[in-house]
Amino acid sequence: MPIDYTKAPDAQAPTQRGPVSLSKVTLTKSTPSVSLTKQGPATGTLRVNLNWNARPAEPTGLFRRQTPGIDLDLGCLYEYTDGSKGVVQALGDSLVDRHTFGSGPICRLDGDDRSGSNSAGENLFVDLRNPAVVKRILVFAFIYEGTPNWAAANAVVTLFPVAGPQIEIRLDEADPAAMMCAVALLEGNSTDVSVRREVRYLRGGQRLLDQTYHWGMQWTSGRK
Repeated sequence: MPIDYTKAPDAQAPTQRGPVSLSKVTLTKSTPSVSLTKQGPATGTLRVNLNWNARPAEPTGLFRRQTPGIDLDLGCLYEYTDGSKGVVQALGDSLVDRHTFGSGPICRLDGDDRSGSNSAGENLFVDLRNPAVVKRILVFAFIYEGTPNWAAANAVVTLFPVAGPQIEIRLDEADPAAMMCAVALLEGNSTDVSVRREVRYLRGGQRLLDQTYHWGMQWTSGRK
């Protein structure tokens, strides 16, 4: 049973910065979606990178207080054309998709960077060698540790297709009471895989994300 977590303890983490590319497509409210097939062959492994400012600037002055670091977690909900569904996330040792299609998992995380010391951020890999099996994959980011402060985190999700430009989605809106952000929705059919910007903040955890997007799974509470 997948695990949902909604409470965030304090943590400390240094700043993270990701690489800059001049060859990219930025998804916005006015241009929210893009076709991977139209950018080039959709087959191969798609890398989804989350990078953020784990250590916001400290306040100045005689009575300044140290600001706790921000620990963001990258994950996804997945649903395939055979009806299988689940979650890939650091919590509950769910770093790898448990529903494989012969060649191995479709979705997997490279690990959980709780210290914020990894300059590469966190990465989700999506195997699109057989894109027809993908119905939908919802990429999300969750503030696991630290005060909900999306503005200070300055988070950005970048998708690296096998062909075509990078696809950038900036989490540039804020809700100080929200721990969860639905970032992007990948949808497949027999000929195409599309990416749609969501950037939808939710005041809850994975259970609320599931309900909002009608995933239909059962959840249990847990912590890392």
